[in-house]
Amino acid sequence: MGGRNLTAPLVLMFIAALFSQIWASDPLFYESFDESFEGRWIVSEKADYEGTWKHSKSDGHEDYGLLVSEQARKYAIVKELEEPVALKDGTVVLQFEVRLQNGLECGGAYLKYLRPQEAGWTPKGFNNESPFTIMFGPDKCGSTNKVHFILQHKNPKTGKFVEHHLKYPPSVPFDKNSHVYTAILKPDNELKILIDGEEKKKANLLSSDDFEPALIPPKTIPDPDDKKPEDWDERAKIPDPDAVKPDDWDEDAPMEIEDEEAVKPEGWLDDEPAETDDPEATKPEDWDDEEDGEWEAPKVDNPKCEAAPGCGEWKRPMKRNPAYKGKWSAPLIDNPNYKGIWKPQEIDNPEYFELDKPNMEPIDAIGIEIWTMQDGILFDNILISTDEKVAESYRLETWKPKYDVEKEKQKAEDAGAGFKDGLSGLQKKIFDVLYRIADIPFLKPYQIKIIDVIEKAEKQPTVTIGVLVSTVVVFATVIVRLLFGSKKKPQRQEVSAPSASKTKSAETVGNDSPGTNGTNEEKEENVKVDDASAPRARKSRRET
Repeated sequence: MGGRNLTAPLVLMFIAALFSQIWASDPLFYESFDESFEGRWIVSEKADYEGTWKHSKSDGHEDYGLLVSEQARKYAIVKELEEPVALKDGTVVLQFEVRLQNGLECGGAYLKYLRPQEAGWTPKGFNNESPFTIMFGPDKCGSTNKVHFILQHKNPKTGKFVEHHLKYPPSVPFDKNSHVYTAILKPDNELKILIDGEEKKKANLLSSDDFEPALIPPKTIPDPDDKKPEDWDERAKIPDPDAVKPDDWDEDAPMEIEDEEAVKPEGWLDDEPAETDDPEATKPEDWDDEEDGEWEAPKVDNPKCEAAPGCGEWKRPMKRNPAYKGKWSAPLIDNPNYKGIWKPQEIDNPEYFELDKPNMEPIDAIGIEIWTMQDGILFDNILISTDEKVAESYRLETWKPKYDVEKEKQKAEDAGAGFKDGLSGLQKKIFDVLYRIADIPFLKPYQIKIIDVIEKAEKQPTVTIGVLVSTVVVFATVIVRLLFGSKKKPQRQEVSAPSASKTKSAETVGNDSPGTNGTNEEKEENVKVDDASAPRARKSRRET
């Protein structure tokens, strides 16, 4: 009897544990859009959101999704969860598919995981100001090309929510295939971003190296009330007060003077103009002197000047004045009163707090609130789970078959189109690498120019290896400048002796000045002297 009494409770405990494991593995939320979204997802009724959502098939598949159907519109739609999803304990996986069927030039395709809203809020009032806990997904426009992960975290000291952005997020795939985006939040504060099941970014939620601003504020901050003393001298160098301008320093001497040794070349045609009326030109029949003015024949180069060293009035060429010194200024010396660059003193940060793990608000609803210039954006298979294996199984069952079909179709199209009509597989890989390079942190100051070059090349169907090589050269040039800077030695071209050939005098001076981004920006001041002994510059022809 005693054995029987023990067996029943053990069996019940086993069954309960089994069901508990099964339920724990199930997704906390899943939306396949196999059925119409109407009645389950609520479209915002705010005036700004005029875009029309549609229940539509993915191009080439029988699978349905939520479609952005119009260009240049704002969209907003939200789905309230039956039960809030806690983010404080355990692993949480956020996953969804997006297919940019018409590409993405400028717009977002991200999801907002909303926290509990204020009293009186309704889904029909969903807009860009509705607070969220996490914003995750692709966004691309201009220099922006990233898969966002943004966290709104409450400061326990102030009670205010602060927005924290993932640093150096991965880039958005540039093709028109289906892609699945996964964010995995671990209990040890680790964050992983996957694209198509491949890890693209790993970060720590509490690390200042991974989020801007950091979730944990600095312990001290500059005192906002501290003021720089009036007698604080930040000048490291000052003009020498004892220096005196030399007596022979002539500030009025010109930079250039006539070359008195120059001689007019033999054969110079003083009386011939450089240009003459075109003898073959005729007055147009519809020319009206009263309305159009007196007609004049267009000018052409004087043929007599072609064989001569020059035409028109000859003038001596200019040369650099050896007596030129410019405006005098006293040399700089060390400032005896220099105190360094003033900084306010540090004080304790009243907003500082310590934290072992983020105290994130639960997810109460899922919203899509975007502005986009492209239509054809298709959302599908939105998932929230506590199990990475469950998320992986959904990727393999729902996304992978579609992606494989799309890739095979793309390969066939590329092979049929040939090199001139489309991007080869190698070129696509190169563009993907170039986009990743553009996201390198120390290239941030050049990112806009770099992405502009890549996008212009990518849009052209006749992209050649030459274009790709040119793009690589841009990166190489930037890197070389960052590593070594650039400096040119002054070059001087002396004035040649007077002859029938051209006489020139030029000086090029290269100055290096530090840029705001830690690089050297070249400044080149070229002093170019007109050669009066050579033929004078031709005037542009007058338009009829």
